[in-house]
Amino acid sequence: MSSREFVYSKFCEYYRDSQTTIPAPVLPEQREFAYLLFKERFMVRHKRFEKISSFKQTLSEIVPSDVYHSCAYYENPDFDMDKKGWLGADLVFDIDADHIPTTCNKIHDEFKCAKCGFSGRGITPEACPVCEGMKFETKTWPCDLCIQSAREETAKLIDILTEDFGFAMDELRVFFSGHRGYHVHVEDEAVRSLDAMARKEIVDYVCGLGLAILDKEEKEKKGKKRGSKGFMLHDYGWNRRLKVGMYNFLLKASKEDLKEVGLKTSATALIKNRESVLKRCINEGRWESVPGVSVQTWRKIAEYVRENQSSKIDTVVTTDIHRLIRMNGTLHGKTGLKKIEFPARELEDFDPFTGAVAFKTGTAKVLVSSAPEFRIGGQTLGPFKNQTVELPVAVAVMLICKGRAEVAP
Repeated sequence: MSSREFVYSKFCEYYRDSQTTIPAPVLPEQREFAYLLFKERFMVRHKRFEKISSFKQTLSEIVPSDVYHSCAYYENPDFDMDKKGWLGADLVFDIDADHIPTTCNKIHDEFKCAKCGFSGRGITPEACPVCEGMKFETKTWPCDLCIQSAREETAKLIDILTEDFGFAMDELRVFFSGHRGYHVHVEDEAVRSLDAMARKEIVDYVCGLGLAILDKEEKEKKGKKRGSKGFMLHDYGWNRRLKVGMYNFLLKASKEDLKEVGLKTSATALIKNRESVLKRCINEGRWESVPGVSVQTWRKIAEYVRENQSSKIDTVVTTDIHRLIRMNGTLHGKTGLKKIEFPARELEDFDPFTGAVAFKTGTAKVLVSSAPEFRIGGQTLGPFKNQTVELPVAVAVMLICKGRAEVAP
């Protein structure tokens, strides 16, 4: 049996198992459904199903590698795009470790230019530095650090949506994506009619873009080099986030921390006058009250806090009102793990490497070319390098899907 046939057979077992649960999205009759054919690697789109049971039957017959439905609602989901009749769309966010710099990227992620063969480790560049080619062959890996970095970005997003936008926690649907990140869906009717531009405004807010933290014009009018009119923060929205973030940062910051932010000459003044800085500057808004601490200093600290408190979402996913999103309960073709929903309040406690495992019985012998140490299904395995090993099916499927193993003869 070839490696692809082995994985296909396991996907067959999953989709044909009567115990497999694939929850229906809201208003499935108004959604477009789509799936990627396993063997042909061809995307089938513009499918309509009145009942989710009919779609489950189709999945058991077709057995795709990846399954999607539209974030949008349509009058005619099975028509061509210009004839579907857009009715609205959920507000969807995608947080993926692929877009988050982590220390583990250079350990387990690899890329190779399809044009000239240039290769490297870490985050795949937008263009090859040698030939400027845009296509790459990549090998990534979902590790605990990747998942934790995505989890932290998701937590920041949830905080912004609840604290600043006013959504209740139970109005947010949170999912592990099945790969290296999370999806957050807002399906409230209040957001469905938002067009792409309105969603872009939400994206900018979540990312902390366009913040007016330094009023240069007002400063010039007053003829001041520094002062409260040159730097002002109020007590709501992002300004509140900046104030709280700046306070917490300066409360514990060492001289080395301040230098990393780009502060050299003002670092001593900030440390020496820490109590006054926290009380008079941040709490009372008298930003000019500490000698040696300028408007530029505050601006650098505020920018550092903005970068750390903004959420690193995939901006294209949120602004696209016709977006397809992976379907809850289906398998991810790059890992064999499930996209799975859990309560937003359980984000920190939910463990994808146990909760999203689809294959829980059986073993398979595989030849592993390379794999870092990793954890799945309650076991810690690896590292492997050119080894033939007997592994749990879930592990074997993941290694093959990630291009790091083949079924052993």
